[in-house]
Amino acid sequence: MSMSAASTKFKSFRKVLPRVSPYWVGDGFHVYPIFGDMAFTNEVSPFLMFDYAAPQSFQPTLKKRGVGQHPHRGIETVTIAFSGEVEHRDSIGNSDVIGPGDVQWMTAGHGIIHEEFHSKKFGQTGGVFEFCQLWVNLPKKDKLTPPKYQPILKQDIPQVSLADNAGWVRVIAGEYNESKGPASTFSPVNLWHVKLEPNVLIDLKTKDGHNTMVFCQSGSVQVGDASIKNAQIAMLSLDGDSIRLRSKDEGSVLMILDGQPLNEPIAARGPFVMNTERELQEAMLDYRSGKMGRGI
Repeated sequence: MSMSAASTKFKSFRKVLPRVSPYWVGDGFHVYPIFGDMAFTNEVSPFLMFDYAAPQSFQPTLKKRGVGQHPHRGIETVTIAFSGEVEHRDSIGNSDVIGPGDVQWMTAGHGIIHEEFHSKKFGQTGGVFEFCQLWVNLPKKDKLTPPKYQPILKQDIPQVSLADNAGWVRVIAGEYNESKGPASTFSPVNLWHVKLEPNVLIDLKTKDGHNTMVFCQSGSVQVGDASIKNAQIAMLSLDGDSIRLRSKDEGSVLMILDGQPLNEPIAARGPFVMNTERELQEAMLDYRSGKMGRGI
């Protein structure tokens, strides 16, 4: 265990979100909408949407599988590759491929157009593909910030070993045990990729007042009074500064989503997330008039 119970106030278990049937995004991403009906609500703030593509085998092909050019405004998209490769291009000149363990952190801000496909190499060889994409809301004051792109390689993400060989924490954003993640954010966010060995009990320090969720990527884990298994997510209370996790016989791989709620109005339509309906209309007009770029 990583800390004494006497110095810890544990976040309490709130609910496990019901598993929702997967659907196709383009022809390359078969995803579970993990937040379900909670997506684009303040219940999950500062996060908005969480899609998870469970491991799936793809046959070799010369066809580009994925999603063609589309815009965004008012958000950040975070893409994490677990297996296979994702290729990204955007209207501000970025072109990149991420592989297992790498992350793309894209700030749409004022507006960006991008496309996402399986990489050419992965398409030609085929294989198992697994990834997730998380949308993080931008605070009202930063909705129209200039767009930017953060390519984060696996070797640049700190991996912190847990006590007694219980597993590890990869710090993508935020901080864990004095190790800081490479991603820059516009509001306080912790995003951790966690592995727990079989039958271990561990406490992870988070933040009081933060919205904290535990997603089970593989295996199963007990979170407070509940157990979750692969492709399920548990929501915890805002109150408390730590979470207690107990892995089962098979161990578990998890994503910890932890952030300060924005508590601002959410107006969402397709790829745009703003604060008012009028701002959504302005986003659509700006996109159609070329103010988000003229394509890739």
